[in-house]
Order: sequence, then structure tokens, then C-alpha cells
Amino acid sequence: MGSVMNLGQLLHGKPQADAPGAISRAWSYEMFEALAFAGRRRRTFGRLVRLSGAKPGDRVLDVGCGPGYLTALAAEAVAPDGVAEGIDASAPMIEQARLRRSGAACSFRVGKAEALDSADGSFDVVLSSLMVHHLPEENRAGAFAEMFRVLRPGGHLLIAEFRPPRSRLGRHLVGATAGHVMRDNPIDRIAPMARDAGFENATDGVVRPFFYYVRADKPRQHS
Repeated sequence: MGSVMNLGQLLHGKPQADAPGAISRAWSYEMFEALAFAGRRRRTFGRLVRLSGAKPGDRVLDVGCGPGYLTALAAEAVAPDGVAEGIDASAPMIEQARLRRSGAACSFRVGKAEALDSADGSFDVVLSSLMVHHLPEENRAGAFAEMFRVLRPGGHLLIAEFRPPRSRLGRHLVGATAGHVMRDNPIDRIAPMARDAGFENATDGVVRPFFYYVRADKPRQHS
């Protein structure tokens, strides 16, 4: 008898051959995320934007933007003259983001983290939340290299990921509902991957209830 699908598998839907980690059920994902944060969604994601250092006039890229919630908050932070752009490998996610959050300063398009369609040094800040664990492991170094490439010298990187629980009960619950990828999320690898890509000044921390983050900078003098 086959195992019962967990929530993560249900949200992913039919796998995309060219983007195996992409989530196709965008509306369900957004509803689940809103419920999971229990009224603290704006406060939590807003803190990520503040930690990124995004300021008025900046150009921000949200990699793996999903339905665009973080992108929209970044657009607010860089108003009135800045812009925020979200990319995601899932076309349904981009459709949902455009439907709910597109505006003059907030845009969305389909794209892959490991092959960003942006010019070198074209952003002041690169954000990413809950994306890295969706990437196949062999694509992660390429994604960090691309985020480094599209940042201007002196630009900021902010990566936020799910922080697995430490208790046996918590790990069991996360494994049963979201799967082993979330339960065993290797957040300790994020800072080393950032450094390997060329980032410096990496610092980390926690944004409750669910996030672990790494913030780093692209060197101001980069050959």
C-alpha cells in the first residue's frame, strides 16, 4: 500500500520536468502560508525586508517569489522611486502574483534561480524566502552565483529559509505534514554557499516563528 501524500506533495502538484522543485498549486500555497503565520505574516515578512537593507529608490529582486507577498512588501519599502521584481520557476505562482500584486513598482516573471535573466549588477538588493530547499542540490551553487552576479558591488543579499524544529515531536509533525525536505532543511549550508559565491560579511539570525536567515554583501570592489 502506498504512503499517504503529505502537504508538501499536495502543494507541489504535478512535477515540472524543467523545474522539479516548483510549486504548481499557487492559491492553495498562499492560503496555507497565510494560515501558518496566524496573523503574523506581514510583520514577519516585513522584518525580512528591513533586515535586507532595502531603502527608498533601490532595485530589489525576489528570487523564488512564489505568490509575491515578500516582493510586494519590498516594493513598499523602496517606494516611491524604487522597484521590486519577483521571479519564480512556477508559471501558476507568477500568474497568482500578477493577479494579486502587480503594480507600477512591482512586477513578476517566470525565471529560474540558477539562470537569472538580468544584467550584471542590476539590483541593489536580492531577497529569497523559502526557495533554496526547493532547488535540486546540484543547482544551488549556480543560484548563489547568479544572485551574486546580478547584485551591484556593495549590494545586499538576504536568504530566509524554514528553520526545522529541534524537538522529536516537532520534527515528526513537520515530516508528516511537509515532508523530509522541510524536516531536514540544511540551513547550516546557506552561509557557506554564500561565501563560496563571493559574498562577504555574512551574518545570520532567526525571525520567529519559522525563519532562519543569512544576510551578506557583495564586495564593493569586485573584479
